Amino acid sequence: MPAYALCAPLLQHVACDVGLTRGSRRGNRLKPAADVLKDLVQPSNISIHSSSALVGSVDDAAAEDDKAREQKELDQLRRKPELRPIPAKELDRTVQLTPWDVLHILGQGIALSRRGASRGLAEHWGSLKYSQALAGSINSFMTLSAEGRETADYYKAIQSGELGTGFALTLARQLLSRRYPDHSVSIVPADTALRAGWALTSRDAGHRSGYRYRPQFFAEIWKPGEAPRVLPIACKGNHSNAAASHIQLASASAHVEAVHIGPWNETPALVFSTELPTEGVLTVHALQAQGTGGRLTGSMDAPDTCLDHRLEDANNFPGIQPPAEGERKPESQLGFHVQPEHYAWFRQVLARTAAAGLTAFAGDGAATAQYLTKRQGQRHFTDPTHAATDSVQDANQRLLDIDFVGTDHVFRLNRTRVEAFSGVANDLFRHLAKGRVEQYRTEIHAQRKSWPLLAWDSEWDGPVSVHQDGSVLAMRVLPQA
Repeated sequence: MPAYALCAPLLQHVACDVGLTRGSRRGNRLKPAADVLKDLVQPSNISIHSSSALVGSVDDAAAEDDKAREQKELDQLRRKPELRPIPAKELDRTVQLTPWDVLHILGQGIALSRRGASRGLAEHWGSLKYSQALAGSINSFMTLSAEGRETADYYKAIQSGELGTGFALTLARQLLSRRYPDHSVSIVPADTALRAGWALTSRDAGHRSGYRYRPQFFAEIWKPGEAPRVLPIACKGNHSNAAASHIQLASASAHVEAVHIGPWNETPALVFSTELPTEGVLTVHALQAQGTGGRLTGSMDAPDTCLDHRLEDANNFPGIQPPAEGERKPESQLGFHVQPEHYAWFRQVLARTAAAGLTAFAGDGAATAQYLTKRQGQRHFTDPTHAATDSVQDANQRLLDIDFVGTDHVFRLNRTRVEAFSGVANDLFRHLAKGRVEQYRTEIHAQRKSWPLLAWDSEWDGPVSVHQDGSVLAMRVLPQA
């Protein structure tokens, strides 16, 4: 059943209007908050572009960039050698999505981002600022709303980048779930995962990589008892046109090439650029790199591979090692190489970082800190925060007949007080809070066919999104006292 199926009968031919309210303050009529919330679960069509012609355009953009870098005497970038289209059987050329599903996955994706010393408002709640930035209906293609277009004039890079992340991760999850139907898919922030083994910036202790090109996320495709597959994902967005997306995909190719998992140049990857023009329909441009790498093979039941075991920062030396050429060992290339001796460690890093993202989304700093190393930002979830910016796991809600625990946030939407709730299913959260990642994964994998759910919950009186990892995002007009 499509994620929007429960809400589609509720709302037909209703425009979604998702972003900030600057235009409204200039005299435009404010849309009632209740109508805005209903729009969030209204499905709309998304155009997907993935073709041989797109590959050619991206190759041309990469060649132009290489020429410009040569003229400026800059180092040449190493890019994925062969980007290819994604088959339509794995990613439809027209996909129906709802804004609420996109905001849910965006909120989870930035829950560990450490964008400021504010674990609540500046982190996963940041996705809610796009509650009025998109427009569309079940019979049309999604576009920027009037609010979204006006916001783009002021916050173009931030809005296109963050919305691009939301659409890319939503589609990546759909694609990989279709490609690997018997597996679960976890989206893990790449910087947080890599910091467990490498120093990424001058603030990190250890051998600094000195390389700023990195994928934004890893997709971990896993099944209890099996070696997981891992794909780097680079996602970008723009408020311009297809030509801008070609340039962004050429850059994204360098970002995913910065991490090799296993053999040289064999790590599969996904790259996305979301085109959000101020006039015209939203289009996601997507390509893939294929390869035999990315599989974290090895013993799954050795004592030192248990996902429940705490980790300390490793000090892996940065660099990607090309294969030997006869007797000569080539110099290493800039980047990060997960080699066979790292596989068991990296499995733990990915699973525990994914667990940290869930507990952070539920507002539990103590539970989150247990899953992170010092370099990954453990102190960020234990040290004091600025006033009025913290999130606390102290809320319980029953949504779509499921009990959840998490954190809530009250703010104004078009002058109306609304309440947002994010959390994890109660029984699953208990495992995470007590460090039982193995048990959590066993149970969530067994339940994956029951979720995701996306609906208007009449008892809650607002949109509710439940993902396959057991997380939930819900919002409603605050009941009057």
